[in-house]
Amino acid sequence: MTRYFTHEEFVANFGKEMVSAEDLYNLFKKNGLTDNALGTFDIVYISDKKEKLDLLGEFLTENYGFRMKSSEQVGDHWEIAGDTKPIPVDSENLLYWALDLYVKGFEFDCNLDGYGAMMDHKKPEFLIMDSTMEDHYFEAGLDSYNKRNLGSAIINWTIVTKINPKDPNSYYSRAIAKNELHTWKSALRDYDKAIELAPEFVDAIVNRAALKDDNGDYRGAIEDYNRAIELKPDNHMAYFNRGNTQLNLGNKKSACADWSKAKELGSGSADERIKEHCK
Repeated sequence: MTRYFTHEEFVANFGKEMVSAEDLYNLFKKNGLTDNALGTFDIVYISDKKEKLDLLGEFLTENYGFRMKSSEQVGDHWEIAGDTKPIPVDSENLLYWALDLYVKGFEFDCNLDGYGAMMDHKKPEFLIMDSTMEDHYFEAGLDSYNKRNLGSAIINWTIVTKINPKDPNSYYSRAIAKNELHTWKSALRDYDKAIELAPEFVDAIVNRAALKDDNGDYRGAIEDYNRAIELKPDNHMAYFNRGNTQLNLGNKKSACADWSKAKELGSGSADERIKEHCK
């Protein structure tokens, strides 16, 4: 089936969406915005089919808590508008909030056509951000992530990093969400911070290794997998993934040895790789 919002368009306009978020934030600052002031936004999506917008609207209402209006035909396309829940606005929060909406639109074959803020620059409202709220925001991040609301998840975990900059779990969790929004360099920095704070954080080390592998840093990935295996010798995922990286490096014998070890430790995926590459 022909898409309205093609993958090529999604990739081509991704950077423009980042720039638009930055431009809007700079406009807010020029008009007197105080960072972390709460802002509610109106949003508009467009598509070629009413059904696509209706499905997107239902998802955003149920999982994001947005108030979405009925979709309407406008010229040769359909559009749907709505009001969002408030977010604490700063440059990074606005960026990831917007990227999430852009990505979510693509998933439903709808294009984010624009958004604008409804906020009082003279009498702004702010979230409560003190140590008593740390667990609340971390759990809110998990809830948002489980609802596929990645922008809200990142914002909540960012709040945790501001309340408690020494919590590795918030950086680790935020890295996962950032990578799913195609910002791998920022995700890598979060994994780095989580591991700096907790040098034996095996899951973070394995995830960072996988991210390095995905982006061509095979030597760096091997180093991380080696460290993860040193810390947890029964980690079948580290062996399995290291095998994949070894194959990327052309080390087929080492790859097969790692997959065999992963299979021995219980990996359900290793046997397929062995059958394909280790005859």
